[in-house]
Amino acid sequence: MKISLNAQIGGKPLSIQTGKVAKQASGAVVVQYGETIVLVTVVSTNEERPADFLPLTVEYQEKIYAAGRIPGNYFRREIGRPSEKETLTARLIDRPIRPLFPKNYRFETQVIATVLSMDQENDPDTLAMSGASAALTISDIPFKGPIACVRVGRIDGELVINPAISLWEKSDINLIVAGSKTGVVMVEAGADIVKEADILEAIYFGHRAMQPLIELQEKLREAVGVPKRPFMTPDKDPALVSKIETQAKLPMREALLIPEKLKRYAALEQIKADVVESFGEEYTDRKEEIYEILQDLQKVTCRNLVLEENRRIDNRKFDEIRPITCEPGMLPRPHGSALFTRGETQVLGVLTLGSGPDEQRVETLSGEEFRPFMLHYNFPPFSVGEVKRIGGPSRRDIGHGGLSTRALEKILPTKEKFDYTIRIVSEVLESNGSSSMGTVCAGTLALMDGGVPIKSPVAGIAMGLVSDGDRVVILSDILGDEDHTGDMDFKVAGTKDGITALQMDIKILELSRDIMQKALEQARVGRLFILEKMLETLKESRKEISPYAPKIITIKINPDKIREIIGPFGKIIRSIQNETNTRIEIEDSGIVKIAAFCKEDADAAQKLINDIAMEPEVGRVYEGTVQKVMDFGAFVQILPGTDGLVHISQLANRRITNVSDVVKEGDRIKVKVLEISRDGKIRLSHKAVLEEGHGASDK
Repeated sequence: MKISLNAQIGGKPLSIQTGKVAKQASGAVVVQYGETIVLVTVVSTNEERPADFLPLTVEYQEKIYAAGRIPGNYFRREIGRPSEKETLTARLIDRPIRPLFPKNYRFETQVIATVLSMDQENDPDTLAMSGASAALTISDIPFKGPIACVRVGRIDGELVINPAISLWEKSDINLIVAGSKTGVVMVEAGADIVKEADILEAIYFGHRAMQPLIELQEKLREAVGVPKRPFMTPDKDPALVSKIETQAKLPMREALLIPEKLKRYAALEQIKADVVESFGEEYTDRKEEIYEILQDLQKVTCRNLVLEENRRIDNRKFDEIRPITCEPGMLPRPHGSALFTRGETQVLGVLTLGSGPDEQRVETLSGEEFRPFMLHYNFPPFSVGEVKRIGGPSRRDIGHGGLSTRALEKILPTKEKFDYTIRIVSEVLESNGSSSMGTVCAGTLALMDGGVPIKSPVAGIAMGLVSDGDRVVILSDILGDEDHTGDMDFKVAGTKDGITALQMDIKILELSRDIMQKALEQARVGRLFILEKMLETLKESRKEISPYAPKIITIKINPDKIREIIGPFGKIIRSIQNETNTRIEIEDSGIVKIAAFCKEDADAAQKLINDIAMEPEVGRVYEGTVQKVMDFGAFVQILPGTDGLVHISQLANRRITNVSDVVKEGDRIKVKVLEISRDGKIRLSHKAVLEEGHGASDK
């Protein structure tokens, strides 16, 4: 049965349709907003998988045909590896829906969102998020939804729901918020140094605007009428739970109070081994059950430390930041570097500067994009004491890199002020809580160490929350264990004046406005503390860039000369680049950018280009080459590609009969420009040079 319902979102109709396509999926919807259309399907198997986690995978795929184009790669089809945008959107969908599955749900579940049509004005990412909730809501899969998602912008001081892509550049807030009827469950935001109060208002402006979309999903669920599959979270053996708690509760509490991460983990592993050994062969087949009970006990113990004993694992105060050290200028050859250490989290930020051709070219549904700023996040296994195969960037790497990119890109100088391509690489050397915010801090210091004139330094902090419904505790600068056992992961980055990036994931059903306001304020205080520690090491950007960074010279030429500089099939420009060891870009406006690794090479390339692009001036003397001898005079090349005529009467300060008596082809001769006509013809004189004493011809 085909069902289609509509709701007004941001002043425009949004429709969700089901029952027409993909009917063999557990749930399938088509979401349309403007002429952007996304198909979202969800399938959950009927066989339980032996796993200790929710086996949920989320895929988001953008089909280039959706924008009416053929892929520009060699194969002319969508390649297997997802793009950065596809990966980030898949994570965006996964994060708010994952906590809404029942605990111990072990049935393999897959969500696939496919962009079928893209109108260049309405981004499909928020539609895919709401579509995932709708597909789950109408399916037989147990899901504590629905939730919905919208984008919030602020243009000329006015908050806007789902602003058109063409307006994003005018917006100082780009915020995606997902929520339920009663609260917010996920936030992802970039901002142009915006106050906390303004961000909070934008979040709840979006929450109010999404309510019709939540009601639409509820109506859709009633209309479809598919009952949820029966699922009961299996109860643990109370006798086994009691036996394990009696043996492990006190030792586990003592282990969790060990401040050093590796020592703490070793102690916890020993407790696990001792419990299993004490139970003997009778419980050999129940090891997984024992491990799960111990895991639950560890989580409860961690939470009780906070809620009942008012203490943290490492004995810090709830709002206290771990010790911070900063060391800029770690590496001699890269163009900037900094080592940032906060507790047991350590990140090396490395800066490389390049020229225009080093920009990243990305094919998107909106067309081809060129990105002059890149941040690449690497999380090697040794950073957490593990052994794993090293491959390409994981979804986590891309997600953390995307958050750090948003945090830093708003403080970068304009191209007019600093015409370089900028790449930052984050090497996580140790990790125990928020390496992404460590990346922001290390990246800022690396930019400053490299002499990049940033607008203002940025720092980042990760916040946590523990709540039992009645009591709520907000934690600053959380450890990894506090993240795993807590109810919120809230990352905030910004300058002393405001926020540049924010990411929030809620593991409970929702978060109230009052708690979020308190978390934002506590994060602001912590961020300023971290920023102060960074500036104690390096107060401002260095005045000079690294001597190993490329030197970039920008000159302006007459656009009519571009063809002559490029030459036939690019012969001239290639020759200049090879001769001077430079890279040259030429814009249609006549802007020429020369990049070289030393000033001498840049100057040499500039001279060669100026020689070609130079415009002749009336009254100026040039030394040129005779190109052709005629009865009435000689044509002389005074600049590359620029000839003028020396009439026979202007060849000498005496009367001559034959031009060849004075000059021959190939002779070097000094001439003065007498006149340039409207059609560009140049009249030259050698006679004027002789009379003014500039020298004679070289034959």
